[in-house]
Amino acid sequence: MIKGLHHVTATVDDARDDYNFYVNILGQRLIKETVNFDNENVYHFYYGNETGLPSTIFTTFPYRDQGVRKGVIGTGQVFETAFSATEGSISFWKKRLQDHRIEVKEEKRFERKILVFRDPSGLNLSIFEDANDLREPVWLTDGISADHAIRGVHHVTLAVESSVETIRFLEEFGYDQVQKDRHYTMLSVPGGGAGNSLAVMGSDKLPAGINGIGTVHHVAHRVASIEDSLKLKAWLEEQHGINVTDIKDRNYFRSIYFRIPGGVLFEVATEGPGFMADESREHLGSSLKLPEWQEPHRERIEANLKPYRFP
Repeated sequence: MIKGLHHVTATVDDARDDYNFYVNILGQRLIKETVNFDNENVYHFYYGNETGLPSTIFTTFPYRDQGVRKGVIGTGQVFETAFSATEGSISFWKKRLQDHRIEVKEEKRFERKILVFRDPSGLNLSIFEDANDLREPVWLTDGISADHAIRGVHHVTLAVESSVETIRFLEEFGYDQVQKDRHYTMLSVPGGGAGNSLAVMGSDKLPAGINGIGTVHHVAHRVASIEDSLKLKAWLEEQHGINVTDIKDRNYFRSIYFRIPGGVLFEVATEGPGFMADESREHLGSSLKLPEWQEPHRERIEANLKPYRFP
């Protein structure tokens, strides 16, 4: 039932820095501006391709001045989010990031070149070359051609103390081992590839992860329907004794949440209804969208949110 990744959600610092980095530097499209459904004083930004297709989506909660501590990246978390770009684009991205005074490092993993760096909040990111990623470019920004543009999330790396139990669970969950590289194991859903993969990194040398600014909160996996989510919920509870939340309505998808062996927080999200449920393709991300229960408080909510777009 698991078809691959849906999105990644992170806790970040300043809204303006976040928007500038993901839109103006990485060249993603802001496809939805809304608020944290549990804290109306905090934006919820969704970045992705032109229409916000699952597996292209990276979302953030900018929590500056909300009393949220700086997090610790460690075990029991998503350690790194890898974005996908075409083969031969690493030199372009290295120069672009360095031109924006971002420290970068070249590595090779799974026999492919990658570029490792951090965003303004300290999140671990990478760009992963994949000639087999046939998704359309995320969004064409000034200075980024279609040949170099990011295609979406390629995979996320999960950090766990011991990878054996986590990998065993993921194989039952719907992912198959496809490749190993030192202390990394890559898993993909059948058909696999970019946007449909996870890497597991066993590391007892890392501290225990603590959620906060500069950390990934959860990674979401996609299913076709809420019926699939309910079947997974029953399986997780009955076969694995895992506590699973009730269904949460996120307006653009329906979700359940749970922690897997190893401690990483997972979400399972439906593919629909999608981000054009309340905006046209042309106007995605152009104005604040609120869920039905928050709409009566729009004036107060907007007054408490600081502008983030550059003039």
